[in-house]
Amino acid sequence: MKQHTLGQGLRTSALGLGCMGMSEFYGPGDDGESIAVVHRALDLGITFLDTADMYGPFTNEQLVGKAIAGRRDEVVLATKFGVERRPDGTRLGINGRPEYVRRACDASLGRLGVDHIDLYYQHRVDPDVPVEETWGALKELVEAGKVRHLGISEAAPATVRRAHAVHPITAGQYEYSLFTRGIEEELLPTFREFGIGLVAYSPLSRGILTGAYADQDALAADDFRRANPRWQGDNFAANQALAAKVGEVAVSLGATPAQVALAWVIAQGDDVVPIPGTKRVGRLEENAAATEIQLTSEHLEVLGSLAHGVAGDRYDAGGMRALNG
Repeated sequence: MKQHTLGQGLRTSALGLGCMGMSEFYGPGDDGESIAVVHRALDLGITFLDTADMYGPFTNEQLVGKAIAGRRDEVVLATKFGVERRPDGTRLGINGRPEYVRRACDASLGRLGVDHIDLYYQHRVDPDVPVEETWGALKELVEAGKVRHLGISEAAPATVRRAHAVHPITAGQYEYSLFTRGIEEELLPTFREFGIGLVAYSPLSRGILTGAYADQDALAADDFRRANPRWQGDNFAANQALAAKVGEVAVSLGATPAQVALAWVIAQGDDVVPIPGTKRVGRLEENAAATEIQLTSEHLEVLGSLAHGVAGDRYDAGGMRALNG
């Protein structure tokens, strides 16, 4: 597996594994199969694993901790804090208070069964707490050896600058794919100004870019995509038509649409690492092969034009309000 370097010298595999869907949001999971996915990822050289305390909630960190037991030295482990939930799933809002940061980190270390976190993200920015206060607490965690690198997610460029002034940011995690390109205008140049890496979540636009879904009926009843604007009615039909163009490129390369979509993200720079999620070993192996695909300038031009036709916001109204703190 090829290696990429995120800011502040964090070396990771060129492709990571998003673990969220193993525990929540994408229908029922199977812990045994999910652990097999993690083990196969490590065998393939996919070392970068991504989780968060709010996934489950809490159970995804426990699952990842169980999966990496005995193999910790093979893993670049990333988790997040800031979206506060109760064990029953109730959402309490965004929390960036310093005392909560410290408490959340200790809890994550315990659930993961590790003595340090390689990359610790602020999941969402608390509008009621100056980011400097949150990052002051994060800096203390680094100084205490509990965290090696710091990250931020879905923060506005001005907020990134303020946080980076307190402690260098290694990576920002943002949605980025052929269908989601908004960070390119201001955020990505800011990252490159400061040497911050980009971790691209939902690089397959929550599965639309795989071409594997004919309609919403293919989704589990509790799959959160049923309420996602890009999966609704005319929006979904329009987005499917765009995804079919990815499929055309894939046919010309003897690849799958998912592999082409991931190869496009990987091609955006050695400071960019996509983290597609999956609960299936077969899908993991398919995704891993994307790192070997070489896209021509013609392919990149065709694929790069698709975002202009994407229909629907990437979250519902509540989710959109939580972005760009």
